[in-house]
Amino acid sequence: MCGRIGFFDDTNWKDALQASHIQYRDDIGTLRPSYNIAPTQLMATLMNTGVYAYTHFGLIPHWAKDAKFQPINARAESVTQKSTFKGPIRYKRCLVPVNGFYEWQRTDTGKVPYWITSSESSLIALAGIYDEWLGPDGIVIGTAVITTVPNDVMRPIHDRMPVILQQDDWRFWLDPKVTEPDALQPMLVPYGPALMVTKVSTYVNSPEHNDPKCISPSLYK
Repeated sequence: MCGRIGFFDDTNWKDALQASHIQYRDDIGTLRPSYNIAPTQLMATLMNTGVYAYTHFGLIPHWAKDAKFQPINARAESVTQKSTFKGPIRYKRCLVPVNGFYEWQRTDTGKVPYWITSSESSLIALAGIYDEWLGPDGIVIGTAVITTVPNDVMRPIHDRMPVILQQDDWRFWLDPKVTEPDALQPMLVPYGPALMVTKVSTYVNSPEHNDPKCISPSLYK
């Protein structure tokens, strides 16, 4: 799964979008750095409407009567079949830029947190889908991150990992004219081995902690 992310340095993000010939409206401006973005919190999202804005981490289906159901992940293997996701995968796709993400490994002594980043770039873009739900206080745009089976680096830690899109695929993923799932499926695969895994402390376990200490290497190996 993918339930925690960090996005605190967008230095290369806008240059990468320009290099990819992606036009957008920037509703974020100066990034609010976050080292520990958890479900229900806000995360930077570039939607296929061409709007770059903060969205709610957790997709609330537009047809939902309330906000009790908020999946944060959608499985690549079933995203085109599930009633919650089959509309968004066709018409409401997005990129979720991050510097990295967290995953917890189950051990005999408890869950051990890891911070996972790319060894090739300071940021990566996760494949996401979103929906718009009309709640009592107005429209909530909620996002879910698509996950797939792990690559060789992630397999010892967890049985799922987020779909990390290659930069060459960003523009196609965001193209609103692309609505056939078969055209998107080849992108929903495990990222190559170019990932770095850093064991961090359980400090990150609390969503209230949001500072560089979250990604600091653990003193206990």
